Amino acid sequence: MRRQIVANVEPFETRVAVFEDGQVVNLFIERGEPLAGNVYKARVANVLRGMDAAFVDIGLERNAFLQVGDVRSQRIGGEDLEDAIGHGGIQQRLRVGQEILVQVTKEPMGTKGARVTTYIALPAHYLVLMPTVQYVGVSRKIESETERRRLREIAQRLRPQGMGLIVRTAAEGATEKDLQDDLRYLLSVWNRVLERARTSRAPALLYQDLRLLRRVARDLFTGEVERFVVDSPREYERLVDLVGSYAPHLRDRLELYRGREPVFEHYGVEREIETALQRKVWLPSGGTLVVDRTEAFTVIDVNTGRYVGDRDLATTILHTNLEAAREVVRQIRLRDIGGIILVDFIDMDDEKHRQQVLRALQEAVRGDRSKTHVIDLTQLGLVEITRKRVHQDLEAVLRMPCPYCNGRGRVLSPETVANRIRRELRRWCSSRAEPVVVVRVHPLVHAELVRDGAWLRRLEEQTGKTVRVVPKEGLHVEQFETAGAARPEEAEGVPAVPVPSYRWGPEEVLDVGAEPDRELERAEAAQGQEGWWDRLRRWLGRVSSPTGPRI
Repeated sequence: MRRQIVANVEPFETRVAVFEDGQVVNLFIERGEPLAGNVYKARVANVLRGMDAAFVDIGLERNAFLQVGDVRSQRIGGEDLEDAIGHGGIQQRLRVGQEILVQVTKEPMGTKGARVTTYIALPAHYLVLMPTVQYVGVSRKIESETERRRLREIAQRLRPQGMGLIVRTAAEGATEKDLQDDLRYLLSVWNRVLERARTSRAPALLYQDLRLLRRVARDLFTGEVERFVVDSPREYERLVDLVGSYAPHLRDRLELYRGREPVFEHYGVEREIETALQRKVWLPSGGTLVVDRTEAFTVIDVNTGRYVGDRDLATTILHTNLEAAREVVRQIRLRDIGGIILVDFIDMDDEKHRQQVLRALQEAVRGDRSKTHVIDLTQLGLVEITRKRVHQDLEAVLRMPCPYCNGRGRVLSPETVANRIRRELRRWCSSRAEPVVVVRVHPLVHAELVRDGAWLRRLEEQTGKTVRVVPKEGLHVEQFETAGAARPEEAEGVPAVPVPSYRWGPEEVLDVGAEPDRELERAEAAQGQEGWWDRLRRWLGRVSSPTGPRI
């Protein structure tokens, strides 16, 4: 498999794309300081017995979440822990005000704070040091049993007393000296963390993980990568120094991009980003994937689309599902979708076909660095995938909930809003004394209301009032405003209606009151009349807020 890494460095963000066989499979975007991987000295803020969890203050806007299963038993330097902390429920393990060392395992997402653990893990290129557990592991992606045995024996010899080591995929073929150099570096990092923990008061940042570009060089730049292209001369020089310190044989694969065209345009990454933000993804054969997100999980639907096949229906469905299985995994990695993912393949009657699709899916996820599990394919063609979520996905990084529809994706139709206005006007006219009623609506709703004027005439006959329906540009399609006037000529100047204004909108909140029209007040004062804002204040009584009460 041919792999390459392309990095675009800008003052406001850094972007990195990972290619496999010419296709973008991973996209990382960093804006601001990273949180995942950071080690903090935290203070326990709340202990929740009912949830068997705690919230700890690490100095961020929201407290971090700590589950009981992520609370270790032994004590390390700089902490204020009880000797018997490893037994019982959360209330026996932690107490409010206690100071502990934690590491961020999941960044804050939406309204949720970060997730943390007390099991610290410090990564380098070849090794991961785990100061809080006594364990030796070897990456499962190293398939050779002989090589796995060799690396495990080296790790056992190097493992510091009371600590653990994980041998990473990049260590395949590395010498004992390479691993020893990595361990020496990690121990120096851990000793600095302990020293800062002893001298700092919680909450305090003790260790910050590398920024994106160096993190990618550490974690992804292995012997399988043919080249690492960077468009920043400054960052290129830094990477040359960094890679030369632990993997000098990879230094020649670093490349400085000098083209006139932006590097992401040159390699087609911008086009892939646009595709990753689309709901529908086209397969090479003409089939489609439709990706939808819900609060609980992500749903990916597979359809034949324009593909009709050339043999029989079962073969057409199998071909589409096999093609979709590979693309589903690529889209999951590219969009960095985490949590529960439900894939709805096209129904297959043949059990052999179902197993063939399942094997293709399992083979595709083997290249994913995130921890991913594929559940069995059901007779209905449904597959459940769980994927570890560490960072915000691409959708959350690049987009925000639509302020017009509040993230729902749909709004009420003009016909629905028009019918609601008709019902509300009947109630409003019967409860108001003003002889003239003005309704301000979205232009599309206005067109729906005036299409048939019979309802308006009947309303005026039944209530004895004059009703004016006026379009208002910029008003939300679900919002409408009503106001009363004493004379028809006053209603013509819609922006200056001399009575309190009522507004209905997507949140179904009714606001009474409006900002005063100063020009109208001055005109009325010049005529020796009492201003409408003064009358409104008297009508509201004790309410002194200029925005009025909310009903």
